[in-house]
Amino acid sequence: MKRLVIICEGPTEQAFCQDLLQGHLFSKGILLDAPTIKHSNGGIVAWDTLKKQIVRHLNENNCFVSLFVDYYRIRDSYKFPGWMASKGINNIYDKMHFLFEQMSLDMDVSLRQRFIPYIQLHEFEGLLFSDISVFPNNFTKEELDFQLLQDAVTDFHTPEEINNSPATAPSERLKKAIKGYDKVVYGACLASDIGLNTIREKCILFDEWIRRLEDC
Repeated sequence: MKRLVIICEGPTEQAFCQDLLQGHLFSKGILLDAPTIKHSNGGIVAWDTLKKQIVRHLNENNCFVSLFVDYYRIRDSYKFPGWMASKGINNIYDKMHFLFEQMSLDMDVSLRQRFIPYIQLHEFEGLLFSDISVFPNNFTKEELDFQLLQDAVTDFHTPEEINNSPATAPSERLKKAIKGYDKVVYGACLASDIGLNTIREKCILFDEWIRRLEDC
């Protein structure tokens, strides 16, 4: 079997990989390991630091390596390849594909074929808007303002496009809609209820990523 390492931004992404991706990829002949980012207390780090971990894993028994980190959390100062140049690209999907290409090109040519660059648009919580019908089954009416979730789904073409401003990012919308929302506690559970197939149907970039993982 092939071995795949997905470096996760934090425990929420790690739980998602373990609960939703591990079994699916195993059925494709791929063993998945999902460590979190080193030198981090749960969050993204500068590209140079992250690249060292990527390269270290790529050098482990010829395994494939990918990432599960949030676009929303990346700062200019982290100096991801092509980051500043990408600001001139208006179409968000073209922007992400450009960033993936630049990340790949930043790897040594001998390692590039086994690196599958990915950044979650705009953040993990966006995936949870793929099917908001699961929310009433997990929260009481007193805990949940379902209308806020409906507004977000109505305003954007896909869950991935729910915007990334400090007030309207997917995570901020969930905090407003759900009393006491905790991404680590609820994130992977809600994603499991929604299901991998539904998330793939609704989230274009995410589905492209899973297809690349399946083909590694």
